Amino acid sequence: MENVLAAGTTVIVGLLVGVEFAVAVFLNAIFGRLPGDAGLRGRIEGARILGFVMPFWYIGSVVLGSIVTWQSRGDGGTGAFGTATALLALSVLMSVTLLVPINSRVKRWTSESVPADWHQQLGRWDRFHYLRVAVLVAAFALLVAGIA
Repeated sequence: MENVLAAGTTVIVGLLVGVEFAVAVFLNAIFGRLPGDAGLRGRIEGARILGFVMPFWYIGSVVLGSIVTWQSRGDGGTGAFGTATALLALSVLMSVTLLVPINSRVKRWTSESVPADWHQQLGRWDRFHYLRVAVLVAAFALLVAGIA
């Protein structure tokens, strides 16, 4: 059962990494190339949709990682699972303190209320997001190492 939970947790975190990587590398680049304000509208919708779903995914990943770490105590993978879980918790902390405040503003923007510095705000979000993706990739790699 422990192996199934560890594998399931790794898959869930892997999918989370995939979504966040796709946002960072592909979706935002695509949105940036769309004509007019279509890209901005895409980012606003992304903030709304992903802003609703991702908290459950992030917190669920931390909870699952904690359970896997606890179940693996005394095994060889405890250190890797524990460090991965700590990195997942760090990603939640980064999200809440750095990214969510920006996302909360972005998702309320309308065509009439977009601030003059919207490029700078989205650029700042992107930079924080790249860092968060790096933390998530490291957590995923440690989960895989813990299983191995």
